[in-house]
Amino acid sequence: MAHTGMLAETINIQGHNGDLIDAYLSRPLGEGPYPGVVVIHHMPGWDNGSVEIARNFAAHGYNAICPNLHYREGKGDPRENAVSVREAGGMPDDRTMGDVQGAMDYLRFLPAFSGKVGVIGYCSGGRQTYLAACKLSGIDAAVDCYGGGVVASADQLSERMPVAPFDYTADLSCPLLGLFGNDDQRPSPEDVDKMEAELKRLGKTYEFHRYDDTGHGFFTTGSPAYRQEAARDGWKRIFDWYKQYLS
Repeated sequence: MAHTGMLAETINIQGHNGDLIDAYLSRPLGEGPYPGVVVIHHMPGWDNGSVEIARNFAAHGYNAICPNLHYREGKGDPRENAVSVREAGGMPDDRTMGDVQGAMDYLRFLPAFSGKVGVIGYCSGGRQTYLAACKLSGIDAAVDCYGGGVVASADQLSERMPVAPFDYTADLSCPLLGLFGNDDQRPSPEDVDKMEAELKRLGKTYEFHRYDDTGHGFFTTGSPAYRQEAARDGWKRIFDWYKQYLS
């Protein structure tokens, strides 16, 4: 662990269309400069597990920010907000990308920012990370943790999510790390195979790692889905990836 001192707080940032939304900022104490990481939370919402991930990055020497993508639901509880989002048909991609861009912009204003920024997401956040890595400029490295829906058929698309992120793969503009469980069904091993084949065909810089006897959500401590060995290896690969591309 690189740092033991950090500052962590809930802040307001300008998201999509200039909306003020909550975000959790955690950064190391010291002059830095430190790379930045945008943490895109999972569908259960902007919860304790999500902000703990931001603190973990700060403890390892990163300015980390986790925007509350469900802020506009206004329920006050992460799971109630997530239910509201599901009932509405999911997160609108354009709004999500605007909020992620706002989080990146905030990191760039920090005095101890090194100039490099990564994006990481879990579950639906993994899908949104893949999309951001293809649609937003200025991302230096991305990590997709079991993002479901990157590959999607026409009947799985909607007004809020009109294009599968997979269809933008040619526009991927940064190195991509993917971490997946072989027992997962969203994404299924077949979906991961399709993603990897396309990344390879297009000559993109990527690494995919898959874990046997592991399903969806294996990073989630306190959950039956948690898999200690996979999570431990996954964290090591994440920090190695960011060390390579954000240092």
